[in-house]
Amino acid sequence: MSDITPERGARNLLTNCAHATAGDRLLIAYEPPEHGYFDADSVQIVTHAARSMGLSVDAVNVGFNPDNPHLSADLLARFETADIILFLARLGDQLRFSEMPQGKKIIVSFALSRELFGSGFSNGHHDAFLDIKAGINGVLNRATDVRVTCPLGTDFQGRPEMNLDTTGDTSILRFPMSVFTPVPAHSFSGRVALKFLTGTGSKYYDDYTVEFEGPVFAMLESGRLTGFDGDPADSARAEAHYDRVAGKFGIDRNFVHSWHAGIHPGCGYPWDMRENFERWGGSAFGNPRILHFHTCGAYAPGEISWNVFDPTIVIDGVTYWENGAFHADRLPGGATILDKHPCAAALFADPDLDIGLRRTG
Repeated sequence: MSDITPERGARNLLTNCAHATAGDRLLIAYEPPEHGYFDADSVQIVTHAARSMGLSVDAVNVGFNPDNPHLSADLLARFETADIILFLARLGDQLRFSEMPQGKKIIVSFALSRELFGSGFSNGHHDAFLDIKAGINGVLNRATDVRVTCPLGTDFQGRPEMNLDTTGDTSILRFPMSVFTPVPAHSFSGRVALKFLTGTGSKYYDDYTVEFEGPVFAMLESGRLTGFDGDPADSARAEAHYDRVAGKFGIDRNFVHSWHAGIHPGCGYPWDMRENFERWGGSAFGNPRILHFHTCGAYAPGEISWNVFDPTIVIDGVTYWENGAFHADRLPGGATILDKHPCAAALFADPDLDIGLRRTG
């Protein structure tokens, strides 16, 4: 895929996701780089692209509040004067399942940095991944049997009962589009192989991530966590983590809400995940090498995520994900989507395999 630049990534966001036109008023709600999540360049990259398109741009520092994320009266007043609101801040993700002002285009960016704006993740045409998401949603909605396995021993199965109206997904626009609508877990059972437990970005708490010495299997029965199977010490740590998080927030400990897999082969994570699990969890999940569960709490996205690596997903006998490779061309109409968007086809032909696992320093 040629001519991949941060500026093209920003224009993809503004043109193909926001559908911005000259004269629109863009408000960028940003999180400053000292919080270690969004970099210092992204606001400038988007501002420059927006002004070159004839947009007026305002920017407001919304900081980062892990304990009480909210839209202040001042911020809501700023929203009223904007046509498009872009969150380059975790606040947008924290509130994406909450009430937002009506009649505004509100976008949450999962491109966190110059590197990600300048990668295939942001440069692949937004419409291609909207169409791919709709395609896999349709396959899942019609499916009678889905089985998921992975090299570490994951094996769970069920019949999806999809909710494809607006209550089944967040209505905020997301850029890039990197997952399908979450599959409710209540009709799935089996085991899920885990290397660690980490948060979902909904709330933040001490000891956010618990890593295991070897794989631990979370046992799933009709959308409920029934226990852990693995090294006794690791399993005990997993149980204690669930006890602590569920107790801290007063939530349904064993509720497993939903799962989804990544659909964007350009969604790389070129850093060591262990340097910042919160940042990894907020952006890398869109890679097809990752399948992601929302658990602990009877709501999306819950407070503890399960992450399965290199899944194989077989839907009614068709293998759509094969050891972490997503075959979008196997979707009904998938080949047509890729023919229409050569930039997306190039990403599927040469996917970014770096999801933060291979780096040690």
